[in-house]
Amino acid sequence: MEDQYVKLKDIPKHFGLSEGDSVWISSDVKTLVYSCIEHGDDTDMNVLIDAVQQIITPSGTLLIPTFNWDFCKGIPFDIKKTPCRTGSIGKCALKREDFLRTAHPIYSFAVWGAGAEELSSMDNRSSFGSCSPFSFCREHNAKNVFIDVECQHSFTFVHYVEEMIGVSYRYLKNFTADYTDAEGRTSKRTYCMHVRALDKDLFVTIYPFEEKFREAGAARRYEVNGIPMKTIEMGKVYDIIADDIRYHDSSRVCTFIGQKERIL
Repeated sequence: MEDQYVKLKDIPKHFGLSEGDSVWISSDVKTLVYSCIEHGDDTDMNVLIDAVQQIITPSGTLLIPTFNWDFCKGIPFDIKKTPCRTGSIGKCALKREDFLRTAHPIYSFAVWGAGAEELSSMDNRSSFGSCSPFSFCREHNAKNVFIDVECQHSFTFVHYVEEMIGVSYRYLKNFTADYTDAEGRTSKRTYCMHVRALDKDLFVTIYPFEEKFREAGAARRYEVNGIPMKTIEMGKVYDIIADDIRYHDSSRVCTFIGQKERIL
């Protein structure tokens, strides 16, 4: 017997969220949308956003990635107009009046809720720095919900841990271009990102962490309507990632030339 279909508005009930939670949504919703169409359901991602908001209430915080890497090529960034390159939920959030956008021109987020003002007022020059939204997620143990995406390609929080601890295979690189702020003022600005050292032949893995996360009670994997999903508590997994970087030469994070050990 086929499992009962879960409507789009009810899917967030499976994320494991509670009132007051901070939540980061990572997603590829193509399969989700196809499933909604097949069942005559809503396909508007506003429905999913609204449902998350109803669960966490305004005492919680919702962060949706609106990343765009054009600034790295010298292309101007406009906080009001530069599009999201990380999926349709982010594009949807940027069109809403109840969301603000954080300031970093490469790694920005659409944010809503109790932490939105704090997040949107951050002026972190480094994408993954100690005063960035990534630090907020650690401090508030944000729940990173993954919809049909794997950690290897979407668990950006790992790069924050790398920058905090320090690694040999990445370095801070400056990027400069025109920047237009929320008031419409344009100026030349420089921001930086922790980028790959090309001579290290870096290959990101990350997936070996998932078992460690689950053992620590900080992650779970599940399916809704046959679509793979997982929820990872970011504050709880910080030390697990940091210990791997410090003591095992980032063995579960990646492979790179000159790596001293590899533990899977």
